[in-house]
Amino acid sequence: MDNSSSPGSKSGNFDNSARSEKSHFLAWEEEYKHVTWGGPRSISMLEGLVSPSSRVLDLGCGNGRFLLPLSKKYESIGTDVSATAVHRARSYLFKNKSQAECLVSSITSLPFSDNSFDVILCLGVLQHLLEDERKTAISEIKRVMADNAVLVLEVFGTEDMRYGGEAIEKDTFRRKSGIIYHYFTQEEISSLLSGFEIMEMKDIVSEKMFSGKPHRRHQIRAIARL
Repeated sequence: MDNSSSPGSKSGNFDNSARSEKSHFLAWEEEYKHVTWGGPRSISMLEGLVSPSSRVLDLGCGNGRFLLPLSKKYESIGTDVSATAVHRARSYLFKNKSQAECLVSSITSLPFSDNSFDVILCLGVLQHLLEDERKTAISEIKRVMADNAVLVLEVFGTEDMRYGGEAIEKDTFRRKSGIIYHYFTQEEISSLLSGFEIMEMKDIVSEKMFSGKPHRRHQIRAIARL
């Protein structure tokens, strides 16, 4: 699950009613009616970390941008909360003569047994959850990770140009589409990954032009071992 918008404005008024809503999950079904393929994405971050025999789970696989290259090298499974996204991922895999299982599933309730995966990718997903859901998601990730398994996590950082909007929790905003955006600090990620050995944590910063002006794109990548 990933999405982009123009820069937002900061707000400090939290709407606690959002805590009990699941409409932000349903919003992805509408979102993926308009999202285009965009081509496969690099999985170079796995080099040197993952053996060819590894079983890999791509959480929030969307339309398969990471799942396609993963399926060429590993036994791979993808999940996404959007049935439309999963359908498109299956289609792209088929067109590219590759195979990977794709399932409709929320990251907060994974349909897998304990200790099922050697590697989990969670790229651009946790940022679209509320605080309690993020904690539940990490608990589920831990549950399905095998001993010595690796987690690769990417999220939006607080210096990102998109920070702002309708505030519903600390550093968390809801867009008009209904999709949630949360922006992380490295300290927050370290706390969320309590119990993991954090092997790498880094900011990924770039610039994007909007209306002729540069704006910062800020992501944080963490690689951790259980």
